[in-house]
Amino acid sequence: MKKFIIALLSLICLPAYATTVVATVNGRVITDADITARTKLMSYQGHTSTDNRRVALQNMIDDVVKLNYAGNFGIKPTDKDVDAELKRMGLPELSQNERAIAREAVRANIAWQIVVARTVLPMVDVSDSDIAAERAELARERGLPVELTLVRLIDVPQSVYEKLEKPKSCDDAMHMAENFGGAPQKFTALHYELSADVRDAIADLPKLTWSKPVNSSVFLVCSEKNTREYGNLNKVIKQNAEYKQAMFMADQQLKQLRRRAMVVIKDDRYKL
Repeated sequence: MKKFIIALLSLICLPAYATTVVATVNGRVITDADITARTKLMSYQGHTSTDNRRVALQNMIDDVVKLNYAGNFGIKPTDKDVDAELKRMGLPELSQNERAIAREAVRANIAWQIVVARTVLPMVDVSDSDIAAERAELARERGLPVELTLVRLIDVPQSVYEKLEKPKSCDDAMHMAENFGGAPQKFTALHYELSADVRDAIADLPKLTWSKPVNSSVFLVCSEKNTREYGNLNKVIKQNAEYKQAMFMADQQLKQLRRRAMVVIKDDRYKL
């Protein structure tokens, strides 16, 4: 009898949130303990938002929505695929509930990727301007495998800069600079070897056109030549542009699916 009373008291003393139903999504019950498990998974993945519990609930709602939608296409990732992804993530030892929540998150993510590949990606139409924008962003951030021949003028006074005219050739640019008393440098370099400020200065700069001063230096692009790697880069740039557009379209689709889902928030702490 005494042992029974102690066991009963221990149950009474359990935290109230342990089995509190926070929400239901299309009939799927989400408890506070589930959200705790999901926040731990998020922390293992480097997410440390101060609003983690609310974000965790939103992620779990999305998991249910993604899996339900994927089911319409007969998409159901196998346990083998889920286990392989969990192993790749390198998570620490998980409790039974934490592992169940992690498996559902991974399964939903894999299913959604398949949905996007089958239904969204085929509708993506990347224009030349999209590819150009992607290439320009890459050029600013990391540079391109393009070989450039440039002329550089160092310590150019503003009065001299204002007199620089568009040359007819690279040699003409050299002579022009020398006539103004400068010591021009002509050199060849790969675009990604240039410093970020120089890349910014010559970005979208027409050939044989003087750049604006950069730390009292002025640059002029004589010629540019794509290296062998550039051909492969074009393919990567196009794929990146397609991926970004597909992810945007998929996100819009997910928002619509979320609005149509039967979501009931039962805990006032999580209501918007």
